[in-house]
Amino acid sequence: MYTRRKFIALSALGAALSSVSTRLMAKRPTSTSPVAVATWRNFAAVTTAGKLLEAGGSALDAVEQGVRVVEANPGDMSVGYGGRPDRNGDVTLDACIMDAQGNCGSVCFLQHIKHPVSVARKVMENTPHVILAGQGALEFALSQGFEREVLLTDASIREWKKWKKKAEYQPIINIENHDTIGMLTMDQQGDISGACTTSGLAYKLPGRVGDSPIIGAGLFVDNEVGGATATGMGEAVLKTLGSFLVVELMRQGRSPQAACEEAVKRIVSKQRFDNIQVGFLAMNKKGQTGAFCIQPGFVYSTYKNGKDELHKSNSFVKKARD
Repeated sequence: MYTRRKFIALSALGAALSSVSTRLMAKRPTSTSPVAVATWRNFAAVTTAGKLLEAGGSALDAVEQGVRVVEANPGDMSVGYGGRPDRNGDVTLDACIMDAQGNCGSVCFLQHIKHPVSVARKVMENTPHVILAGQGALEFALSQGFEREVLLTDASIREWKKWKKKAEYQPIINIENHDTIGMLTMDQQGDISGACTTSGLAYKLPGRVGDSPIIGAGLFVDNEVGGATATGMGEAVLKTLGSFLVVELMRQGRSPQAACEEAVKRIVSKQRFDNIQVGFLAMNKKGQTGAFCIQPGFVYSTYKNGKDELHKSNSFVKKARD
């Protein structure tokens, strides 16, 4: 007999099955146009990552290979090989990486290893930890087959010796029009990964660690929402956990652009900002991007549909610097 009780039970079962079906459909891989975005003028990095994505590569592999291009470039004196040293003349590197499943790895105050982002990935995949630092990070890297290298170049040594004559520390806004490289990638399945790598502030106190290797500060990815990365004065970003904030604002419905703007406003409302630069770059699950910075001058690179482009970020401070 088809009773009211049976009707209610069958209706509840149908609703449950519908809910399960909806969740399964949401998790089913979907074909999408791959995207690679990176802070500053980094065409080689986004093109390397973008072509790997177009060939069917994963977001994680693409973001690692993309930033490795910059780490290996001695002409970029703020990342990896050839990076500006601390005030003792030692090049110390920070990097992190995060995948679509929320796994992450990080190294900070790492010396003698050209590709800290790849060491960070090994931390993520081969240890139960998230962060390794200093001598421990170096010993781990060597145990994983990385080679010890001299990271100082003639150019970075000359600049350091010139700085030592007065030994004054002054932040330089948009130094060389680039510093940290932060990158976000989305593959054909719609999965997002991110990486961030830097040699940190030039002539910093030995042992200083900025935002770049700190998950939630220099980089954060939530595959349900999107990802964000930061560049500029790390101390300011650390005080607001800026990248996490951007992703959470996107979770609440804000666009990548609006989320980056709010993250910058949080900094300028609580910190002195006249002599610092901070820029945020974000991408959501639709592949939409946004960026915003404190001072004029921040730009970012994208690769999509076989084309790389440079975009100028709007800024909180409107007056351009000379």
